Amino acid sequence: MSSAFRKAAKSGQRQHRERAQPAARKKLGLLEKKKDYRLRADDYRKKQNALRALQKKALDKNPNEFYFKMIHTQLRDGVHVIKQPKNEATPEQMKLMRTQDIKYVEMKRVAEAKKIERLKSELHLLDAEGKSPNKHVFFLDTKKEVQEFDLATHLDTVPELVDRVYNRPTIATLQKETLKGATDPAHLKKLAQQRKNQYDLLKQRIEREKAMFVVAQKIQTRKDLLDKTHKVKVKKETTNGPAIYKFKFQRKR
Repeated sequence: MSSAFRKAAKSGQRQHRERAQPAARKKLGLLEKKKDYRLRADDYRKKQNALRALQKKALDKNPNEFYFKMIHTQLRDGVHVIKQPKNEATPEQMKLMRTQDIKYVEMKRVAEAKKIERLKSELHLLDAEGKSPNKHVFFLDTKKEVQEFDLATHLDTVPELVDRVYNRPTIATLQKETLKGATDPAHLKKLAQQRKNQYDLLKQRIEREKAMFVVAQKIQTRKDLLDKTHKVKVKKETTNGPAIYKFKFQRKR
């Protein structure tokens, strides 16, 4: 009961409010309270501790200590920024470096072109995807022959081999010789998948060789731009080709 009585007595007590800033001191702003002082004091102590730590670090520092950021950085707007190294290469050296880059890219492109030729010689591109279909025109004399025309009979082969564009033996050859190679459907499917993988590899190598050719052209264009001859850009650079410039004609001695 005593606790309930105390609560009831407190509810009727006078409410004590903190004193406001006197009218004569209103120009100084709000009157600082205890919570404001506590925040200000904590901030002051934090800054003093940081200053003491920096002072101790400076006292303990080795005067012979050195690291490269001492000379490679500069202060800009209160932030340390690493100095950008100056380009010490002469125009002739820059041209030579561009030439070395071109030689490397060209070497890689030639190696890729040789691999492409080797793959083409192995695959023959007989049933490659995207290849335009071959056309074989047969000439007949009458309309009756056109209506009765049988492709397998005309080619002297079995109907199962008519759709082939390669390895299409005649009936006489099939009767004289035995079949060579794989005849199992699973094995044939595996061979077809291997052939498809080879065609995919060939396509990737062709695209890579084209990309290297474009890179070599762009490097050569940038090398030509090092010349101080007056030039005008005719066409912007694209992903498939370098920029095109028109140079002022100069007579060479």
